[in-house]
Amino acid sequence: MTKASFTAAVAAFISSASAMTCTNLTVPVELSARNGLFDVVAPQNDIEVTNFILNNAQQGSNYTAKVLKEYKTVAGHYELAGTFCVPSKGWGEKPKTLQILTHGIGFDRSYWDVPFNSGNYSYSAVATDDYGFATFSWDRLGIAMSSHGDPVQEIQAPLEVDALRALTENLREGCVEGVEDKFEKILHVGHSFGSTHTYALTAMYPDISDGIALTGFAQNGSFLPFFQFGGNFVDVKSNPTLAPKYDHGYLAAGNPSGVQTNFFSPGSFDPEILAFAASTGQPVTIGELLTIGGETGSPNNFAGPVFVITGERDIPFCGGSCYNGAPEGSSLPAQAQRTFTSTNITAVVVPGAGHGLNLEYSHPFTYKSINDFFVEKLGKQ
Repeated sequence: MTKASFTAAVAAFISSASAMTCTNLTVPVELSARNGLFDVVAPQNDIEVTNFILNNAQQGSNYTAKVLKEYKTVAGHYELAGTFCVPSKGWGEKPKTLQILTHGIGFDRSYWDVPFNSGNYSYSAVATDDYGFATFSWDRLGIAMSSHGDPVQEIQAPLEVDALRALTENLREGCVEGVEDKFEKILHVGHSFGSTHTYALTAMYPDISDGIALTGFAQNGSFLPFFQFGGNFVDVKSNPTLAPKYDHGYLAAGNPSGVQTNFFSPGSFDPEILAFAASTGQPVTIGELLTIGGETGSPNNFAGPVFVITGERDIPFCGGSCYNGAPEGSSLPAQAQRTFTSTNITAVVVPGAGHGLNLEYSHPFTYKSINDFFVEKLGKQ
């Protein structure tokens, strides 16, 4: 897309934030997953956190394999906190399609309805009132108001993917109290770690979704060490806001500069939203950092529509440039086609944007691109 057409797309966007109707819900689920049992003790201070990061992100070393003792089934009852949103009554008919929204590392479900600048950064507002979808955003297992757990042996990618499976099945079957209707179609939208969860979910269960959008994503894990080094992670107990809510083994961004490095490209954001993101950010677990790399390693036979959209200056999936290292005329996000064996994907690179797409000036283009794709492939709501 040319710079002119990108600018026009942003200028044409009209936000309808605050018109949607939303309800906060708690969804009980029974989960079971084959987690890794790691020979790692939860760090107790910032020095031990830094030691872990230096080991886990070391070039040419597979630290996960080094500390993996065996695999162990983790199962139990958990509760997932979510927000269900529907369009304003002006739409008339009830939504036929639900988007399940999964946030990434450093955020909670408010990433999809950012309470900043009078709601003008809200993805849910666009999806509902501009396009007629319903949305269900949720706090990933272990984060914010969803159930917490052992940050090394329990809160790992496999169990979190099973949480997304259980949530999806409950919503599809109409088993979630507070969500009155069944939906004809279920879509999944992820950001970053939420995108790798979405990839893993559809690789394991190709019929579970009717369409997916992977934001802040590429099929390339070689730049994840950049994210770990850039975040300046510290023990969660060093963060006065998060310390009362989380145990050792959860890591928090050390300062606003770490948040900026990982999520914002130069000149792409309002400085006040950086301060907001740094003050409201959520942690990541040791278990998540040890298991994120394995989520996208398998071919994906999902046959539905797939949309990949990533910022040009994305750090964890593009190393700061989504064109360098890609075949001429292509991009690193577009290389995800190689692992989607049963469908043709659409990949878009957002000019000048970083990893935190929903918090940057270009968010109108991102939101419009995702929802236009779903309407093109699945029809109007």
